Order: sequence, then structure tokens, then C-alpha cells
Amino acid sequence: MASINDISPERANQVLAGELKKIEKITPPSWADFVKTGNHNERPPENPDWWFVRAASILKNIYTHGPVGVSKMRTRYGGRKNRGRRPERFAKASGNIIRKIVQQLESADLIKQSTTQHKGRIIAPKGQSLLDKVSLTKSKPKKVLTKKEDKK
Repeated sequence: MASINDISPERANQVLAGELKKIEKITPPSWADFVKTGNHNERPPENPDWWFVRAASILKNIYTHGPVGVSKMRTRYGGRKNRGRRPERFAKASGNIIRKIVQQLESADLIKQSTTQHKGRIIAPKGQSLLDKVSLTKSKPKKVLTKKEDKK
């Protein structure tokens, strides 16, 4: 059986974000258009569908590293903070964004709370089937035209 890790991460995120757009319970809040994704960023994301791309990344992250909590994901999505003349330091990502996405994924039954001794979220059967469905989609290779075909 094909795994989500068998296809390229960019392609997996793109296809998974498209599938998450179809789910009604996953919607960006009204403030998502002008919010930064962390203290280390200077500007908000340029992609208008960044909420779904981040949700796809979080879902894949929970599948790969689960059980995982919001604090671990804040560290994973953090980055280098430019502090002017002072040396740069690591800053965590926004916890509110990650928390809201995790809550939406949980309400859509794609992830669930872990019932073992380790706290955190794990992938639910519905989320596993969604990831399997995405891993089966093949990217269509683009046909490269030769100079002879281009002239026709």
C-alpha cells in the first residue's frame, strides 16, 4: 500500500490541502487574512489558501510524529527571528493558529486525542483513509516538447 511519505512533500501538501478545502468544518477564521504565522515573520502569508496548506501540513505532521501536541508543533513551525543588530534567535510559531487548526481537524474526525499514556493528538481512521487516498493520486508528468514538435 502506498504511503503519504512515498510522494514528494510539496505535491502531498498541495493535494491534501485541496482535499481539506472540500471539508466544510475546516474554514479559515475572519482574521486569517491579515495575521502573521509567528513572531519570527515580518508579514502575513502571501498565499490566500495558506490556512488549508498549514492544516494539511499539520495533519501530515500528526500522522508522521503522533502523538504530538500544540507545543511541539509550535517549535516545529517556528523560525529565526530577526532582531536588528542583535544576533538572531529562534522563535516559536503562533499557538493560536495551530490550536484552531487542530480543533477543526478534530471536529472533522480526522484526528483524535490519544488515549495511551502519551498525551497529544493522533491520526483517526477517517484521517488515515484521507491520507491513503491522497497518496494514491499520481501527479501527471508534464510532456516536454522537443524543437521539432514545438514548430508544428
